[in-house]
Amino acid sequence: MRFLNRETIKHIGEKVKVCGWVNSRRLHGKILFIDLRDRSGILQLVFTPSQPTVYQTALELRSEWVIEVEGQILKRPAQMVNPKLETGEVEMIVDKLTVLSKSLNPPFSIEGDGYEIREELRMKYRYLDLRRERMKQNLIMRHKVVKFMRDYLDKEGFIEIETPLLTKSTPEGSRDFIVPSRLHPGKFYALPQSPQQYKQILQVAGIEKYMQVARCLRDEDLRGNRQFEHTQMDLEMSFVQEEDVMSLIENLLINLVKNLYPHKKIQEIPFPRLRWQEAMKRYNSDKPDLRRDKNDPNLLAFCWVTDFPFFEKDEEGKWTFTHNPFSAPKVEYKKDLLEKKNIEKIIAAQYDIVLNGAEIGGGSIRGNTPEILESVFEIIGYRKEEIKEQFGHMLAAFQYGAPPHGGIALGIDRILSILQNEEDIREVIAFPKSGDGRDLMMNAPSEVSSQQLKEVHIRILKEKESKAPKPKKRKPKKLSKKK
Repeated sequence: MRFLNRETIKHIGEKVKVCGWVNSRRLHGKILFIDLRDRSGILQLVFTPSQPTVYQTALELRSEWVIEVEGQILKRPAQMVNPKLETGEVEMIVDKLTVLSKSLNPPFSIEGDGYEIREELRMKYRYLDLRRERMKQNLIMRHKVVKFMRDYLDKEGFIEIETPLLTKSTPEGSRDFIVPSRLHPGKFYALPQSPQQYKQILQVAGIEKYMQVARCLRDEDLRGNRQFEHTQMDLEMSFVQEEDVMSLIENLLINLVKNLYPHKKIQEIPFPRLRWQEAMKRYNSDKPDLRRDKNDPNLLAFCWVTDFPFFEKDEEGKWTFTHNPFSAPKVEYKKDLLEKKNIEKIIAAQYDIVLNGAEIGGGSIRGNTPEILESVFEIIGYRKEEIKEQFGHMLAAFQYGAPPHGGIALGIDRILSILQNEEDIREVIAFPKSGDGRDLMMNAPSEVSSQQLKEVHIRILKEKESKAPKPKKRKPKKLSKKK
């Protein structure tokens, strides 16, 4: 039976078996010390010439070799105790050694935090980078945070429901990743920017409390806190108002910090609330950093930003939505929305949760009638037939008794990066993309065979063809707007 390294402290005087990676080796005279690493920590192994066969094999061991050892667990001499290790008071006197797998010389050291190593190298050998203690702890805490949220929402009566990854391309604010259909030539699926439409339809279906740890994909420019793929704790509730959603999330976050990060301090409870206009006037930002001491890495300053303008002008001077088109206006602005007047004054029932100057979640009370959804899209320039083509499924569902509903999506990656004191969300994601959107370990994106392209009815233009004069540009049918 194999024991984890940290379990050996409970078996002093006993003979046990452990497995793991060679973390480091030290030869003191004729005595060889090996630090063995497994997921639970480090255990010091001792090899002496009194076991000549085992000793000779041990002398060949190198960093990152995978081994299995058996031996007796003994207390270390008092002067040899290492208080920095959970197993620092014990060591194993090895009498049996098996090499399970050898390793090439690693391209970088596994010890240390790894910040000094080039990103490209760390990404290429991500399986080695993840062996370092800092990265391991980031993934462990990611698991604990997600599990805490799931358990908390489960106790609140939420039902976790998976929504499709192959869906319809609709204008939601970011560029879609599209997937060609083999069975339907010339047509495409889209990977979901969020489960927004599905979770609203689940409210029409009577679920009332939905949640999901959701993968969201958006083809947009990358930066330190943005990836093509990100993970949300997504939820939606029926028969609620803004206060119900905000209260639920505030209590969730307070309890999460209290239970998983007790060494961190929340600056102010209840969380401060700022109207959008106030935030912009006082801080020139809709995600203000309210920390009183920005040098304290364990200080958490949460706040809510509410009452966002529903619409704003884009670069062409046309109306567009500030968050998403599925929000409801504040009750007092519903008449203006339906009549499409005083557009610049319409306030949405939207709310963002901000932590230390980063938006970690956003949501709203949703429009739950066909009239509200149609009015929003008409304001931003879509014709009725285009709205029906793009969102006919939503309009149809809302005609069958859609309850008032609202929700929010929390950004797991951003929350973790702040709680783990990481500046880049790549540090809390197991297999992120590089700054230019590549998976350097898998060498993706990559070319596919001509047969694969043929099956999905796609042809790649040669360089000469792609540079040929283009016909007069026309607006894509999907996004055409009335002038």
